Amino acid sequence: MRVKLKVWRQPNRGAKGKFVSYPVDDANPDMSMLECLDVLNEHLIERGEDPIAFEHDCREGICGSCGFMINGVAHGPLPATTVCQLTMRHFKDGQELVLEPWRARPFPLIKDLVVDRRSFDRIISSGGYISVSTGSAPDGNAILVPKESADRAMDAAACIGCGACVAACPNASAALFTGAKIAHLGILPQGKPERDIRALRMVAQMNTEGFGGCTNIGECTGVCPKEIPLEVIAAMNRDYLRGSWRERDNLVTTIRPFTEWSTGSKLQVDSRSDD
Repeated sequence: MRVKLKVWRQPNRGAKGKFVSYPVDDANPDMSMLECLDVLNEHLIERGEDPIAFEHDCREGICGSCGFMINGVAHGPLPATTVCQLTMRHFKDGQELVLEPWRARPFPLIKDLVVDRRSFDRIISSGGYISVSTGSAPDGNAILVPKESADRAMDAAACIGCGACVAACPNASAALFTGAKIAHLGILPQGKPERDIRALRMVAQMNTEGFGGCTNIGECTGVCPKEIPLEVIAAMNRDYLRGSWRERDNLVTTIRPFTEWSTGSKLQVDSRSDD
């Protein structure tokens, strides 16, 4: 199988980038898109050229590390599929594939197809957890959870944090990601005590990171490899509105975004009263 990969090459965020075309004449229809890049990188290394940088880890569609645009679509043309699961048989022989990184200001480019998604980590660290120490694991039947609630929480918890929702959204909104991380905890009994303040803190951090506002276009859920439903955004908005009233006297802190890569501490904390 033969394909032409038109790849965005940029050595760092301060340098100028450009598309470079590479023919791949020995692609196998059964290999994944990442394996196709592996083959291309082997050829580039043999020629003494710089290999294409792309992020990956599990290659099973679980970790959320991989992800880039393929012909303008996040993760490529196959629904509910990450690029590491996308096989070359879904493309035509001789087809040109345009590969480029996520395009969003809160995802600054590191190199080639790799972007810095630490903004997601800071959203999680602001409130995406249950802080109460529960000791050892309780008996499975100690806290009764309705089947419908368990299913909804599991659907939201399936989010792998790949960033495709942000890349596909014309506003570069992280509402689907943040809503999923808020909903999967708030739906269950264990997460309800901190439900209000969690929404306030995570939404405040999302806004601090510079993500755009959600206008319910739906591109996010359309490209989500785990098919996270839009209802998690509605749940986030509901929790945020209720929390804005109930927690109006509490101080909400956010972490100021930073993009440096250093061994030194770069954390800077802002404090403000949520209006």
